[in-house]
Amino acid sequence: MSNDILVEAVGLVGATFTTLAFVPQVVKIWKNRSSNGVSLSMYVCMLVGIIIWLAYGILINSIAVITANILSGILQVVIIFLTLKNRKND
Repeated sequence: MSNDILVEAVGLVGATFTTLAFVPQVVKIWKNRSSNGVSLSMYVCMLVGIIIWLAYGILINSIAVITANILSGILQVVIIFLTLKNRKND
Protein backbone atom coordinates (compact mmCIF):
# COMPACT_ATOMS: atom_id res chain seq x y z
CA MET A 1 0.00 0.00 0.00
CA SER A 2 1.50 3.32 -1.02
CA ASN A 3 1.89 6.15 1.46
CA ASP A 4 -0.67 8.33 -0.39
CA ILE A 5 -3.32 5.61 -0.18
CA LEU A 6 -2.61 5.09 3.52
CA VAL A 7 -2.90 8.82 4.19
CA GLU A 8 -6.25 8.99 2.35
CA ALA A 9 -7.49 5.87 4.19
CA VAL A 10 -6.68 7.41 7.57
CA GLY A 11 -8.37 10.62 6.42
CA LEU A 12 -11.48 8.73 5.33
CA VAL A 13 -11.76 6.95 8.68
CA GLY A 14 -11.42 10.22 10.58
CA ALA A 15 -13.84 11.93 8.21
CA THR A 16 -16.38 9.16 8.70
CA PHE A 17 -16.43 9.61 12.46
CA THR A 18 -16.53 13.42 12.42
CA THR A 19 -19.30 13.41 9.81
CA LEU A 20 -21.34 10.80 11.67
CA ALA A 21 -21.11 12.96 14.81
CA PHE A 22 -23.84 15.21 13.37
CA VAL A 23 -26.31 12.41 12.66
CA PRO A 24 -27.64 12.14 16.25
CA GLN A 25 -28.52 15.85 16.22
CA VAL A 26 -30.40 15.48 12.94
CA VAL A 27 -32.27 12.45 14.27
CA LYS A 28 -33.11 14.18 17.56
CA ILE A 29 -34.51 17.30 15.87
CA TRP A 30 -36.39 15.18 13.33
CA LYS A 31 -37.81 12.77 15.90
CA ASN A 32 -38.77 15.36 18.54
CA ARG A 33 -39.88 17.99 16.02
CA SER A 34 -38.16 20.48 18.31
CA SER A 35 -34.96 22.45 18.02
CA ASN A 36 -34.87 23.67 21.63
CA GLY A 37 -31.28 23.97 22.78
CA VAL A 38 -29.83 23.96 19.26
CA SER A 39 -27.49 26.86 18.58
CA LEU A 40 -28.35 28.05 15.08
CA SER A 41 -25.36 30.40 14.98
CA MET A 42 -23.00 27.50 15.77
CA TYR A 43 -24.33 25.43 12.88
CA VAL A 44 -24.19 28.40 10.48
CA CYS A 45 -20.55 29.05 11.48
CA MET A 46 -19.85 25.33 11.11
CA LEU A 47 -21.37 25.35 7.61
CA VAL A 48 -19.14 28.27 6.58
CA GLY A 49 -16.11 26.35 7.89
CA ILE A 50 -17.20 23.23 6.05
CA ILE A 51 -17.50 25.16 2.78
CA ILE A 52 -13.97 26.50 3.27
CA TRP A 53 -12.66 22.99 4.08
CA LEU A 54 -14.42 21.69 0.97
CA ALA A 55 -12.64 24.32 -1.13
CA TYR A 56 -9.36 23.28 0.51
CA GLY A 57 -10.07 19.62 -0.23
CA ILE A 58 -10.69 20.46 -3.87
CA LEU A 59 -7.48 22.49 -4.05
CA ILE A 60 -5.37 19.66 -2.62
CA ASN A 61 -7.38 16.99 -4.45
CA SER A 62 -8.15 14.99 -1.31
CA ILE A 63 -11.05 12.57 -1.63
CA ALA A 64 -11.26 12.27 2.18
CA VAL A 65 -11.57 16.02 2.74
CA ILE A 66 -13.96 16.51 -0.19
CA THR A 67 -16.25 13.62 0.75
CA ALA A 68 -16.36 14.44 4.46
CA ASN A 69 -17.19 18.07 3.85
CA ILE A 70 -19.86 17.40 1.25
CA LEU A 71 -21.61 14.98 3.62
CA SER A 72 -21.08 17.20 6.66
CA GLY A 73 -22.36 20.19 4.70
CA ILE A 74 -25.53 18.32 3.80
CA LEU A 75 -26.07 17.41 7.46
CA GLN A 76 -25.46 21.03 8.50
CA VAL A 77 -27.99 22.30 5.97
CA VAL A 78 -30.54 19.76 7.23
CA ILE A 79 -29.94 20.82 10.84
CA ILE A 80 -30.24 24.52 9.95
CA PHE A 81 -33.39 23.92 7.91
CA LEU A 82 -35.06 21.81 10.61
CA THR A 83 -34.04 24.28 13.30
CA LEU A 84 -35.56 27.21 11.39
CA LYS A 85 -38.65 25.19 10.54
CA ASN A 86 -39.19 23.93 14.07
CA ARG A 87 -38.48 27.28 15.75
CA LYS A 88 -41.76 28.52 14.32
CA ASN A 89 -43.46 25.73 16.26
CA ASP A 90 -41.39 25.99 19.48
